[in-house]
Amino acid sequence: MKTQKELRALIDQMTMEEKIGQLVQYNANVFTDTSQEATGPAAELGAKPEFLPVVGSSLNFQGADEMIRIQDEHLAGDRNKIPMIFMMDVIHGFRTIFPIPLGMGASFDEKLVEECTRMASKEAAAGGVQVSFTPMVDYARDARWGRVMETCGEEPLINGIMGAAQIRAFQGDDLSSPDSLGTCVKHFAAYGGAEAGRDYNTVEISERLLREYYLPAYKACLDAGATMIMPSFNSLNGVPSVANKWLMKKVLRDEWGFDGVVISDYYAIGELVLHGITDNLKDAAAMAFDCGCHMEMMSVGYQSHLKELIEEGKFTVEQLDDAVMRVLKLKNDLGLFDDPYHGASSAKEAAVCLSPEHRALAKKAAEKCAVLLKNNGVLPLDKETKRIALIGPFADEKAIKGFWACCGEDKDCVTVAEGIRALCPDAEVTVVKGCSALWDDKDTSGFAEAVKAAEAADTVILCVGEPQNYSGEGNSRADIGLPGLQTALVKEVAAANANNAMLLFTGRPLVLTDVEKSVGAILNMWFPGTEGGSAAASLLFGEANPSGKITMSFPKAVGQCPIYYNHPSTGRAKQTPEEVHQIYASNYIGCGNLPLYSFGHGLSYSNFVYEGFEIDSDTLTADGKITATVTVTNDSDRAGEEVVQLYMHDLFASAVRPIQQLIAFEKAAFAPHETKTITFEVREDMLRFYNAECEFVSEPGDFDLMVGYADHFAFTKRFKLV
Repeated sequence: MKTQKELRALIDQMTMEEKIGQLVQYNANVFTDTSQEATGPAAELGAKPEFLPVVGSSLNFQGADEMIRIQDEHLAGDRNKIPMIFMMDVIHGFRTIFPIPLGMGASFDEKLVEECTRMASKEAAAGGVQVSFTPMVDYARDARWGRVMETCGEEPLINGIMGAAQIRAFQGDDLSSPDSLGTCVKHFAAYGGAEAGRDYNTVEISERLLREYYLPAYKACLDAGATMIMPSFNSLNGVPSVANKWLMKKVLRDEWGFDGVVISDYYAIGELVLHGITDNLKDAAAMAFDCGCHMEMMSVGYQSHLKELIEEGKFTVEQLDDAVMRVLKLKNDLGLFDDPYHGASSAKEAAVCLSPEHRALAKKAAEKCAVLLKNNGVLPLDKETKRIALIGPFADEKAIKGFWACCGEDKDCVTVAEGIRALCPDAEVTVVKGCSALWDDKDTSGFAEAVKAAEAADTVILCVGEPQNYSGEGNSRADIGLPGLQTALVKEVAAANANNAMLLFTGRPLVLTDVEKSVGAILNMWFPGTEGGSAAASLLFGEANPSGKITMSFPKAVGQCPIYYNHPSTGRAKQTPEEVHQIYASNYIGCGNLPLYSFGHGLSYSNFVYEGFEIDSDTLTADGKITATVTVTNDSDRAGEEVVQLYMHDLFASAVRPIQQLIAFEKAAFAPHETKTITFEVREDMLRFYNAECEFVSEPGDFDLMVGYADHFAFTKRFKLV
């Protein structure tokens, strides 16, 4: 490790070109022909292999051997012997893939998130990764947006808790440890508010809404010690984030005091020209650097123009040195001056990736993230079932790892058919695809075989969903129903055999209104990762008990989007029953306002009974607390886990408040017929909000506490803040 004085001496001996090189990040395929396909624009960006000796960072390489070769070639040509940093999007696993982040959020289990992230960190570090572009904590309300699969959904509290858990797990106690990675929080800010759910689209949002819902998770991650932050692609209130002075200077630096490294997203500085903010890359580079963006990913604004901008007096050498120092400090904290490879080796990579231990953890995660949306008693299935029909495009599909699965491969995934055959070796398992999952599929020729198989089976499992490349970056959907002919297939098969359950694979909440009444049960697996089929089998046959709760509402119709549980009160709230339209009120004709499945919803094979919700005082002072307790009993013969959720409603305030707001939760394990008392503490700081003047305050008045989940509360207690 180098001292601050030694880092300063290193900067002093560098030429300006060498300093600027430290602020540049290029794809590994600039330096090699064997790298994986890169994301972003396909146009020539001006990066050249001869830049390798001065470039400070690389991304999108392929494994330890390639990283080591590039690092060796770089160090051989760099007279200062400053190692490169190698970064990667390790979103939900490196080679062993666990469920997508939207599924991990549904677990309501930060310890599980830490455990899985630590697994990913070990694999990624062995494979040459030193910093992960994780966590992605964008607040999201619109299921049309493909990148909801990378978020924890529509609750800032969950996004912040899970994001902080990832940072703790990736970074550990010592960033220089060979199993630890640096982290980069993204995408700052409000990327999840893209208009109409269309990726990269503009975001227009009030400062009050921005501060109350969109910013808290980023702040929570920085408070947890994240080493880097990435501005978002989108324009925010008319100004792209990477050039947004209010966002990058006033909020990030002045208010939050962030002193780490800021890195642009892929070609985001070059895209300032495409946004129409400037007509040339030189001005774009000046805008981004002026806003405190220290590293430029995959565009050449800094390398081509920053020296000229300094010579013209636009920036000082001291400003350049400050940016370089931040990058060198990160490299030093990672221990790269002592070990440029950060412990990576192909032998270590082969030993840890897809190990039995890691596969077992991936299976456990997929079990705990699955959400039982509906069950009329058909699940769990009897393991002695003789004839099982697996019908649908996901019945024997290996492409279930999900988007942004880093180095994971479909071939390593366990399919539903493989999982069930391994768990029930004596059963006769018939697999019929029936149709594809593609949106434009019009081929019904497989329906007859599917119906025939259903009629002959004791139990039918309908395996449906959206292809894994229908969600994720750039994959927004205007119609979020089951793609293609799957709805028709479900209805025909369900009519042929009423003893059926639907297994859902998806990267977002889908509109299931047309099929929900046709099936006996719906088990949402999300995209579950490497061991998805094994986990599905365990859940279907009761070896595991579903405990997940959705963190993003499932709409009844796409026209309800964006839809979210914590919506504000309105002066013309609907008073009639959900199914009845009310004129001159805030509601839809023919649909109602409520989603099909609300935030916090998720069933279990256990039966949890809530009783005796109490608070120890009906008055809360600024420096005091209220203790709330609820008694929960597992009234069943099956052990299970329950997420006990505590909500608050501020009845009267100077700015309109949400009708409900999650303020605490606890996931508890119950033995059969066990009773537990769950205790929450309510403090004044949990009641604060941004008023009309964007002041973060609490206001005296009446508040309701509720236990249950959005739209389904067991009890309510009222107290007063004085």
